[in-house]
Amino acid sequence: MALNLDIVGRKKEGIPFNYEQDTVILYALGIGAGVEELDFVYEKNLKVFPTFAVIPFMPAFLPMIGEARLNMRAVLHGEQKIILHRPIPPAGTVYNYAVCSAIYDKGDNGAVLHFEVEGRDADGQVLFENQAVVVDRSAGNFGGDRGPKTEKFDPPAGQPPDFEVKYDTSPNQAALYRLSGDKNPLHIDPEFAKLGGFDRPILHGLCTFGFAGRAVLHSICGGDPARFKSLGTRFTGVVFPGDTLITSGWKMEPGRYIVQTRTQDGRVVLGNGLAEIE
Repeated sequence: MALNLDIVGRKKEGIPFNYEQDTVILYALGIGAGVEELDFVYEKNLKVFPTFAVIPFMPAFLPMIGEARLNMRAVLHGEQKIILHRPIPPAGTVYNYAVCSAIYDKGDNGAVLHFEVEGRDADGQVLFENQAVVVDRSAGNFGGDRGPKTEKFDPPAGQPPDFEVKYDTSPNQAALYRLSGDKNPLHIDPEFAKLGGFDRPILHGLCTFGFAGRAVLHSICGGDPARFKSLGTRFTGVVFPGDTLITSGWKMEPGRYIVQTRTQDGRVVLGNGLAEIE
């Protein structure tokens, strides 16, 4: 089945996502938070991790993947970026406005699809934006534009990071995170994981993204979600539940940090990362 190029520019408007305090708390637990981060797991003074923005995003994003007619056996979630306009309320409804903004032809490397989803509150005010890049490795050479080169954010050679945070994931991390909405059996079913070429289920990339966001929030935002403005990364490696995630950041200029996450054995699993804070 051929890639559907007609989805470019076709907007999905006002897709609602309802959530409550327990939704927010479950997400926080899914990205490794616990009682030592009480304001994020207890409704008394509940705060919302900025990376929760990826949860309302998914129900708007996944239908577009279907409409694009991608070969799911050849699809990679390449990049994710969130942009926060203000702190996310602990309960409410987010209305998602989604569009596939571009499809680029990378030849033998496949087709690269760019998606943008804007989350607004009931008054129409923008809460956050999601930008996702998806690669279908089987869909290149369709005669399209190759697209622009991606800006690179590499850690400065020989320079120690300005912050570094180590979090252990649980062997049950994927089983818990999937309850926030991503029920892909790749993350829970050993037999399905083997069909995908893995000897056991892997952790969701957006769960790893959430761990990195926690590290940024607590290291350079003082735990205040209002100071967290954006985080964008590229998914560069596989994480297994039980792995240790080490997130490091290098200050480029005031309010901008290069971010990278690696596992306990040194594999970089989130790269080309940039965080912006106030």
